[in-house]
Amino acid sequence: MREIDNRSDSQKYIRAKKRIEDIKSFYKHLSFYLIINLFFIIRRIYKDIQYGDSVFEALTDLDNYRFFFWWGIVLIFHAVGTFGIPNLFSKEWEERKIKEYMNNNR
Repeated sequence: MREIDNRSDSQKYIRAKKRIEDIKSFYKHLSFYLIINLFFIIRRIYKDIQYGDSVFEALTDLDNYRFFFWWGIVLIFHAVGTFGIPNLFSKEWEERKIKEYMNNNR
């Protein structure tokens, strides 16, 4: 019986380790996304200003954010793959909200 428990614990450990690696990978991806995109956006805005655009024009030029946008879409897919789709309107949420409103209206 103990051997079955050990196998079960071993499988749980392997799944938990894989889950932690997935979460760690997502946060590394997020960090690189922020650092690299900030660098490129600041660089493009600076170049726009150097070529004669006003600060406002450089900041509102959507071409400066294109890479940020598309990589952001990829990052969202990575987040959904790692954490799943949030179930915002589940039965538990509904019950929690009902209790919350009942307690607030007393």
